[in-house]
Amino acid sequence: RFCLPLVLASLPTMATGEEIAPALQDSWGDFWLFRFFVNAAGYASIVVPGFLLIQYFKRRNYLETGRSICFPVIKSCVFGSEVKSVHQDDGSLPPRAEPTESSTARQVFKLLFCAAGLQASYLTWGVLQERVMTRTYGATETDPGEKFKDSQFLVFMNRILAFTVAGLYCALTKQPRHGAPMYKYSFASLSNILSSWCQYEALKYISFPTQVLAKASKVIPVMMMGKLVSRKSYEYWEYLTAALISVGVSMFLLSSTPNRTVSTVTTFSGIVLLAGYIIFDSFTSNWQDALFTYKMSPVQMMFGVNVFSCLFTVGSLLEQGALLESLRFMARHSEFTAHAVLLSVCSACGQLFIFYTINQFGAAVFTIIMTLRQGFAILLSCLIYGHTVTVVGGLGIAVVFMALFLRVYARSRMKKRSKKLPPGEAPVQKV
Repeated sequence: RFCLPLVLASLPTMATGEEIAPALQDSWGDFWLFRFFVNAAGYASIVVPGFLLIQYFKRRNYLETGRSICFPVIKSCVFGSEVKSVHQDDGSLPPRAEPTESSTARQVFKLLFCAAGLQASYLTWGVLQERVMTRTYGATETDPGEKFKDSQFLVFMNRILAFTVAGLYCALTKQPRHGAPMYKYSFASLSNILSSWCQYEALKYISFPTQVLAKASKVIPVMMMGKLVSRKSYEYWEYLTAALISVGVSMFLLSSTPNRTVSTVTTFSGIVLLAGYIIFDSFTSNWQDALFTYKMSPVQMMFGVNVFSCLFTVGSLLEQGALLESLRFMARHSEFTAHAVLLSVCSACGQLFIFYTINQFGAAVFTIIMTLRQGFAILLSCLIYGHTVTVVGGLGIAVVFMALFLRVYARSRMKKRSKKLPPGEAPVQKV
């Protein structure tokens, strides 16, 4: 019974040939792979009974035979209304407001407002994310302080606020009639939780600029998941830009930097966690894309996913006893409390700015703003936390962003061309 902890604890050292920082090896229970399986076991304790209940109601043909007081709740959770839209665009996004000639100044102001909101939300979120996961709290001349280690609690904080904001928005505004079975949100929720957890944990082993570039490279697994989950087809320019992104990320990762510290060493564990983030996040986006065949708004999607995210994370935290431990950490360090709350606010506000920007200006403008945000995030992280980038690494970053902008340009050209074609000749390709 002592063999498994010893093997798990030695994996990072064997994989990298380096010593792990003392803060990361306080106990084998702090190793990310062990924590991952513990979290997964907590989610399974909710998923498995839920799956058995769903199968029970379906086999009993509860939709025709059930007449209890819980019938409306069970019908909504297990069966839904089963009404799908003929086209994915119906109900997936609200109709985009077209600018008028007389409101040019108003449109410019809206664009600046969206750009400023997205940049402020996500740049602040990125800086705080790195601060919380890589720096200590309560450090004095005699006390080195302590690091916050439970990434799952941060995921819970983000999701509970996003759930509240989405719920209020749905209650105060008119939304399409909901038709999707609620349990289907759990798949996207579970993959979203795991991707966020991997994202936080990865910062213990890799630098923030590396993580940002890895996010840019998720185009490749998204395309692969699109073929597997949604049977999508892609154009040649999409494969070309995906290859350029791969080359740029490889240049950055393989470039050596002088005077590396433990916090900026790209370890094997960091690479595995980044791969986990990209895979889980790719599944999330494609599963949500499939769910949009039901008539729903993005805010309803945000609400449904975050309902299950809160359920999974709080259940797992309570089973591990980590919820009270994290709350005690917040009580000991008021600075951490402020950072965790602000992190959640930025995440929730950022999601609302995403919906508003796409609604007002379309996906192309939104993609350009977020691509610029990634560049600013790398620059800001290097300035604040002292990360160094070599000439080869800088060229790799340039290649990645050139590929991203090329992708936006090619996509906009394809949309313009499809509008000029007769109704029956529009290309089938989806992005």
